[in-house]
Amino acid sequence: MAKKLALSPLGDRIVVSPAAKEEKKLPSGIIIPESADKEKPARGRVVAAGPGKFEDGARVPMTVKVGDTVLFSRYGYDEVKVDGEEYYILPESSVLAIIK
Repeated sequence: MAKKLALSPLGDRIVVSPAAKEEKKLPSGIIIPESADKEKPARGRVVAAGPGKFEDGARVPMTVKVGDTVLFSRYGYDEVKVDGEEYYILPESSVLAIIK
């Protein structure tokens, strides 16, 4: 059973659990950490989603949902720590793609 997250995003924000950081190993044996590749989008799993934003007096529903794996802009999120776990909070507009 999944643990209930004590974090509820507002508006069109989502909470993402970041994917494990990967290291790339070159054929020569040199290890390049993911932090060296700052231009690559980040990846994670949506663990909470807000209700959506209001536009012209009507609520616009969210496109992403809990459980989706998403690619998002590396510079478009805020880092938070809840119960020892790291999460990112970002607006839905920072999501670049949903990975199927």
